[in-house]
Amino acid sequence: MELRHLRYFVTVADEGSITKAAARLNVSQPPLSRQIRDLESELGAPLFDRGAKQIVLTAAGKLFLKDARAVLARVEDGVRRVRALPTESAGELRVGYSPTPTTELLPKVLKLFRKTHPKVRVVLHDFASDEILAGLKARELDVALAVEPPLRKGGGLVFEPLQEMPIGIMVPNEHAFAQRRSVTLDEVMRQPIVAFVREGYPDYHHWLQGVVRHAKRAARIVSHVDGATSLMAAVEAGQGIAFGPPTYAMMAGKRAKYLAIKPPAPPIVVGAILRAGKASPLLQAFLQALRQSAGD
Repeated sequence: MELRHLRYFVTVADEGSITKAAARLNVSQPPLSRQIRDLESELGAPLFDRGAKQIVLTAAGKLFLKDARAVLARVEDGVRRVRALPTESAGELRVGYSPTPTTELLPKVLKLFRKTHPKVRVVLHDFASDEILAGLKARELDVALAVEPPLRKGGGLVFEPLQEMPIGIMVPNEHAFAQRRSVTLDEVMRQPIVAFVREGYPDYHHWLQGVVRHAKRAARIVSHVDGATSLMAAVEAGQGIAFGPPTYAMMAGKRAKYLAIKPPAPPIVVGAILRAGKASPLLQAFLQALRQSAGD
């Protein structure tokens, strides 16, 4: 259980609506609903009675709401008191990241940054891409390492590209492609495809639109999943094939076959997402470490 689960729960309870709470939190509705269900699963009790137009607290929800408010109030009070004191600490950076595309880059930058700023506390948050954007806008994150998202001009966030990653496909071991080393994009687009859900992964679908333009053929998506683990399971079960970066080859192991696409499909771009405006000296130092790590 994380503080964001408590914040989400309290906001939904205050608004009496997932839709209104999602708007207030700057997150989309499906991930918010998923976080509430995860919290209920961890507590072992339903927190809301879900009606057609409104949701209301259950008895367990009313009880937990008091404790959740108390925890958040204590945390906010502690933050205020700590910030009011002179401190000898070197600071803290809250870094969001998309796990699979950043598997190789993230350890490099953390190691390099630790050498130059050993006293800085780096707090990592493994988020879906829409949660990353919401965390940055809400100032719960300082920077994020992720795939290039579809950002609106004037939306308050900027993206700095760092690396391009080639894209291949994962296929079931029994698939006709499994005996080959590479396939063409046209061959891929004729196959049933397992894809990430749009609500949680707008960056994936932004990239997929570019692939469709490049291939001049629409993707035949037969299944949507909510995470890399589910994606792998769907491919292994034979539901379809899936696009992915080379790091998926390590993830697949012997469960599925990873193939290159030749000629190459449009790559995905990994980089830093941060709020527009002047970065703090600490954030500037982290960005420099990112640039150096990406260039190695």
